[in-house]
Amino acid sequence: MIMRTLSPPQKTPAELLWLILVTSIPFKRLVKHRIYQSLFLGLTTAIAASASYALISPRNTEVPTSVNAIETPSLYDATAEFLTDATEIQYPLAVDYQVKDGESLSAIFSKFELSKATLHTITSSEIGQDFVKLKAGDLLQIKISAPGELEYLIYKKNPIDTLIAARSDEGFEVQLVSAPIEREIATVQGTIQNSLYLDAKQAGLPDKLIMKLADIFAWDIDFAQNLKDGDQFTVVYEKFLVEGKQVYTGEIMATEFTNKGKTFAAIRYKDKEGNATYYTPQGKGMKKTFLSSPVDFARISSGFNLHRLHPILNTIRAHKGVDYAAAIGTPVKTVGNGKIIFRGTQHGYGNVVIVQHGEKYTTLYGHLSGFGEGQEVGSEVSQGEVIGYVGQSGLATGPHLHYEFRIDGVHQDPLAVNLPEAYTTSKEFLAEFKAQTQPFIDKLNKVTAATPDIKVDSLQPQQEHS
Repeated sequence: MIMRTLSPPQKTPAELLWLILVTSIPFKRLVKHRIYQSLFLGLTTAIAASASYALISPRNTEVPTSVNAIETPSLYDATAEFLTDATEIQYPLAVDYQVKDGESLSAIFSKFELSKATLHTITSSEIGQDFVKLKAGDLLQIKISAPGELEYLIYKKNPIDTLIAARSDEGFEVQLVSAPIEREIATVQGTIQNSLYLDAKQAGLPDKLIMKLADIFAWDIDFAQNLKDGDQFTVVYEKFLVEGKQVYTGEIMATEFTNKGKTFAAIRYKDKEGNATYYTPQGKGMKKTFLSSPVDFARISSGFNLHRLHPILNTIRAHKGVDYAAAIGTPVKTVGNGKIIFRGTQHGYGNVVIVQHGEKYTTLYGHLSGFGEGQEVGSEVSQGEVIGYVGQSGLATGPHLHYEFRIDGVHQDPLAVNLPEAYTTSKEFLAEFKAQTQPFIDKLNKVTAATPDIKVDSLQPQQEHS
């Protein structure tokens, strides 16, 4: 096969020493690797000290830490076609290779005239199976010491994990090594001018944390009805970095939301069993018996009105619920734990689900376009579980959810009804709770220090602001 003449890349002594240290292979076995034998020659004390200092930098022990195998350098243009009508190849050869659409590792081995036996050896281990999962666009580092003789194969799966197969006198050793991950606490503040999603996005909060923020305050704030211009939010959250670059976001550790002059705060607490949930700074659970709204980010199109003129029948007809205007297919959630007692078509309501919550409470969800999967009359449902989807079935002028709340069979205004209070935690746990959450409460207060009328006090009655 005719190939382009290429020269092997040169690594600096510091790069070579880094490669040795991060692979974590015992010294006696390491020197058997032909790829590493020359690495021990000519390394100065200054280089060793420099590399060692980099490895002993402080780490956060609460997150997984390991060492990065190799920083994948750009040896050649990875997008260039390697095989060309040129002169024969010169060994040793080291290249970056970009996986083509539909190309397998076996095909790549054939292209480079590498042994199928070597391929089998590398992929026979559980870790080595990850080499088989290559997809178009992935980059491989390949070094071939002689015709048909692979020296090493490196696959950087993602910013954290790198897969290395390196030849030794004992065959090939395959390792999955991970870069050290740094945990950082970040903060975001914003003011409502349009909607929670748009304004939080503008402030820099990641999408998944916007949804989490809405979930945390779902029992206290109706983001469809009660959000006002000028409302404020602060979020303290985790982000994880590799070499200074963010690779993913973690959890919301603390947050507060000022809605219509009233400030709500929530702190994440993890118990001894590893279960995490959100509490007020006073140690009171955020979860309540009922959610404030069955649909996220919808708009109230019609409120509770016992003397409303019906838009289709054109007669005075009581509107015993609240209409949430939303796109067809928007998920509808049950506002509380309960049992489905009706699921089907009911008069002008169209497709309806009715949920019984204990002995006193029932909720109705009408005009649905479809029902939740795997549910039927008698099914137990959990708070927040999707029981249907917004539609326009029955007597409806447009897509919306008709939502009713009844106590002992009597219709109540869902937006004004007094709902059961949240449960209170036991006194025994408060000391541990305070110790774990106080740093995040302090962080909230530091961020909001420029707004003196908003302050979160640990284990003290929460203040309302007008």
